[in-house]
Amino acid sequence: MSTPIGRHDASLEDALGLRVPARYRHDWALFADWCTATDQRTIPTTPDALALFLHEHPAAPATQRRRVSAINSVHTRHGHPAPGRSETVRRRLDTARAARLDRLAQLLLQRAGELPTTGWPSGLVGRRDALLLVLAATGMPFARLARLRRGDVRLDAGTLVATTTDGEQFCLPPESGTGESPAVGVYRRWAEIQAFLDQYPNTDLLAQHLTDLAEVGQVALTDRQARHPLLTPIDRWGHLPLIPQPMSAQSLAAIVRDHLAGQVRVRASLPLRKPGDRDDAPHARLDPEIALDPHYYERGIAARRHAQESLHDLAHVLDTIENQADHLLEELLALFDIL
Repeated sequence: MSTPIGRHDASLEDALGLRVPARYRHDWALFADWCTATDQRTIPTTPDALALFLHEHPAAPATQRRRVSAINSVHTRHGHPAPGRSETVRRRLDTARAARLDRLAQLLLQRAGELPTTGWPSGLVGRRDALLLVLAATGMPFARLARLRRGDVRLDAGTLVATTTDGEQFCLPPESGTGESPAVGVYRRWAEIQAFLDQYPNTDLLAQHLTDLAEVGQVALTDRQARHPLLTPIDRWGHLPLIPQPMSAQSLAAIVRDHLAGQVRVRASLPLRKPGDRDDAPHARLDPEIALDPHYYERGIAARRHAQESLHDLAHVLDTIENQADHLLEELLALFDIL
């Protein structure tokens, strides 16, 4: 004999200590029954599990949204992230939006493939912007994208996987018939820049590297490096912040918008500075043609002696001024007493 949904839901609430609002109990019970049947964890559940639940229980869009609201409500009431706020579930609820994002993703990936990877500083900016466009193609909101750290991105069997701070995963799997997503190469090129700066934190050396393209060995990130922001600002001369800092969500959105509109400002190539061409090189600070005056020191000593004689009475003058100021202050206070 089957257990009524309401009774099963009540027993589940008692066992897990859940508080389910009355208006959500039917939808929650349906989800809980499905979790039990498919050996899925009820709470906290994952966005992928919720998307699978919606796929296996087709219904009108309004019904599906109500189910997601019920599951979100129970999770947030018990201190867990709402799984229905993930991009995976949003795509399941709004197929028209998913189709638009897929078309946009194709355009973003195309733009990313057209950006330069060499030259200075165009290659540096091109590598960073290419990774930005690739991550935007996953549908990740810019606010979450801005909070990505270096340790949040990994490669998994030819797939680029980015995990946000709330645990949601965004990925770009390989295209059909290929073994590796084009996004993997884009990520590796930017990771190479960050690995180079880990070893040689010098802009001139980085510029030389992007011109000569010497191979850089990438090692596992330290805990500190893994916490550094993934995408950082770059100024017009190719300098990155000395202290790693993230870009704002508004800046990221503006860059993506400009790339889509074809309005990205072309970075002029800057000449490379070699050590012998530096302005601060030793030979640039001294000019052998300059001859010093042999009476330089005598004139300096004479100027100091003259200054000492001229300022001999300065202490007396300052004392006189101070006494006059005290006298004026006393007269001013006496005037206030009269008034």
